[in-house]
Amino acid sequence: MPVNWRDHIVSTPEILRGKSRIRDTRIPVSLILSYFAVGWTTEEIIVEFPDLKTT
Repeated sequence: MPVNWRDHIVSTPEILRGKSRIRDTRIPVSLILSYFAVGWTTEEIIVEFPDLKTT
C-alpha cells in the first residue's frame, strides 16, 4: 500500500520558518535527505534521531 507523504511531512510558518519538517518534530526534511545523500541507512538515521520511527 502506498504511503501518503502528506501524513508525515508538514510545513507551518511558525516552525522552522515554514521549512518542510517531519510531522510532530522540528527535524527538517532537508536534513534527513542530506543524511541519505551521503549514504546513511534508515537504521543509522533512526539512531541519530530517536524521535523518528518507521511505519
